[in-house]
Amino acid sequence: MLQTYSDVERAMDQLVEEEFLSAPFLTHLREGRYSMAQIRHFAVQYSYYSRHFPRVLGAAISAMAPLDTWWVPLADNLWDEAGRGAPGRSHEQLYKTFLLSVYPTVELDERGIPLIPMSSAVSDAIETFISFFRQATPLEAMAAVGFGSEMFAGTVMKAIADGLRHPTYQAEGPLNLLFWDAHADEHEPHHYQLCKDVLVNYTKPEELATMYEVGASIAKSEALMYTRLHEEMMQL
Repeated sequence: MLQTYSDVERAMDQLVEEEFLSAPFLTHLREGRYSMAQIRHFAVQYSYYSRHFPRVLGAAISAMAPLDTWWVPLADNLWDEAGRGAPGRSHEQLYKTFLLSVYPTVELDERGIPLIPMSSAVSDAIETFISFFRQATPLEAMAAVGFGSEMFAGTVMKAIADGLRHPTYQAEGPLNLLFWDAHADEHEPHHYQLCKDVLVNYTKPEELATMYEVGASIAKSEALMYTRLHEEMMQL
């Protein structure tokens, strides 16, 4: 039984180890087992996940309690996605520096969106996240963002950055990994702390159970996205 907030964090850490860090995508990535064509597929598809994440945050805000202590942390996260108003610093533009370093010849439309269609692996993960907020209580919504994403996002993004530093992926030229490094070192730990400042106030066993169940469900949905992308990559 989960008795403390730390118990929930430890349970989520174990889930992340099993569902993300030891799963096929990151295992293949850090061992340098993907071809550059496969890495380019991942780079294009993750661009869609990153592009749609502000929609996830907007949906989460709609489910928050009408109190600034609840919605401001999510608004701060959303403002980070916008580069805090600095020209060219939005996460959309930051991600493009990575995408173009991996795939210089990728075809983009006039809005900078790849002409390659979004995979259902990505669209399903996005819609699962957004749909959840339509019926979520404020506590469930905050747990979905905090435990279902932000708590481990930095760890996963650091693992992706470290994997992409494998010599196999650097052979055609250095990859621009600023997008991944910035999230791992600064953005995600800060975003989780903002959620934690709210969630840590809920200490009843049933509240702790709710936070873990929601966090685990949303995290597994994202983990499935990586596994499905891995399967697509292996078909190339």
